[in-house]
Amino acid sequence: MDIDYLAIAPEITLAGTALVVLLLDLVLSDTRKRLANPVAGLGTIVAIVLTAMLWGDDRSTFGGMFVVNDFAVVFKLLFLGALLAVLLVSYRYFATGRYFQGEYYFLLVTAFLGMIVMPSARDLLLLFVALETVSVPGFIMAGLRKRDLYSTEAAIKFFLIGVLSVAIMLFGMSLLYGFTGTTSLQGIAEALRGGESPPLLLASLMLVIVGFAFKVSAVPFHFWAPDTYAGSPMPVAAMLAVASKAAGFAGLAVIAFIAFEPVAEVWTGAVMVIAIITMTVGNLIALQQRDIVRLLAYSSVAHAGWMLVPFGLIEAGAIDLNDRAAQATLFYIVAYAVMNIGAFGVAIALALKGRERAISDFEGLGYRAPMLAVAMTTFLVALGGVVPTVGFWAKFAIFDAVVASGSVGDYVVAGLLILNALVGLFYYLRVAYLMWMRQPRLGAPILQPGLALNLILFVLMVATVVLGLAPFLVTDSTSVTSVLAGS
Repeated sequence: MDIDYLAIAPEITLAGTALVVLLLDLVLSDTRKRLANPVAGLGTIVAIVLTAMLWGDDRSTFGGMFVVNDFAVVFKLLFLGALLAVLLVSYRYFATGRYFQGEYYFLLVTAFLGMIVMPSARDLLLLFVALETVSVPGFIMAGLRKRDLYSTEAAIKFFLIGVLSVAIMLFGMSLLYGFTGTTSLQGIAEALRGGESPPLLLASLMLVIVGFAFKVSAVPFHFWAPDTYAGSPMPVAAMLAVASKAAGFAGLAVIAFIAFEPVAEVWTGAVMVIAIITMTVGNLIALQQRDIVRLLAYSSVAHAGWMLVPFGLIEAGAIDLNDRAAQATLFYIVAYAVMNIGAFGVAIALALKGRERAISDFEGLGYRAPMLAVAMTTFLVALGGVVPTVGFWAKFAIFDAVVASGSVGDYVVAGLLILNALVGLFYYLRVAYLMWMRQPRLGAPILQPGLALNLILFVLMVATVVLGLAPFLVTDSTSVTSVLAGS
């Protein structure tokens, strides 16, 4: 079997970077272990260049198990950009020597290696291996603060729920293989399209979807996320809330649009119900939060509901409708990643001066650190869906996909989307109000985030506005055709 090494060049680069970082941790003194961060960053930049070279080129290797197309390239660039952002916000946070730097950067790069494999996977086995390559390092990173009971609790909850989701997903995959006789996603689609669908086969589809629902923290499988995010080091929480969630949606998109599309009528209704419940529960609980990380955690649950909505719109053979759903999904994931990493970045800037995580700690931030307050306000209004940010167009893309079919049920869903958007906007603007309309508390420290953190926050803030003004930069890059290309 011939191997297309150019197709897997970004993965090879990231794997090599992880090994170099691990070796550096073994040979460098404790005072110089922070060099692992720029080395990981350099490897990430090389991987980004190699990935960009694959744009517009459909490639396939490993007997069709691994495919590179525009859909995969967009996701890979998103993940690699997120890795670079997490590295920048991690530098000062971990440079104090409180944590094990080499281990952290090795695990981080390894997790992102699994992420960039995910959108290229066209086989259940490769998809499962990629998903676990993302999850296992996450279990360890969540518990890096070994003497912190909250961190230990976060890691244990994440591990136990993660193992349960793996068991459910793997059971569904094994049943699916038993019925179809193949692990190829295209082969599964052909088997589902041409044969009968006994109840146990349909149950296997739902088991796989439920497994992904755990990964993306959809209700009622969301209860691990807030405690895990709150107990993890903040850069780890940012990675789990953004990149890890996006990886789960990338895997779900590949399965839903390729393998499960012929029997969409069986599972899309359940997914739509889960989506609406997820965004509603996430928003209502977020209203009650007093900790910024827990607020962003429940906010991420609500956004998971938004990102699930297009999956509930898929119809067998409906190319135009499925195109809208695919474009809305990708655009929302990109927008969510930009906005949420930025919001976590500002939270990290406050945490550098101690454990300032309460929402009340944002009081008077506009007077203490105007640039941080401007950045946080931008990210918050974008998360709330305010014009002209990327968050507005992300929500509009979902709304537009919902009303495209024109059925009564879809208009009901559209009304629920509007209500949820208004609820979400309320708790985002509450934080913005505290930053600009309240005076700083007596003795509040002056914040100096550092060059790396300021740089990434500025880039993310600009991206939030630019993608809001030119959303076509993302929406024109993905359709069902691009998902299937090379399959």
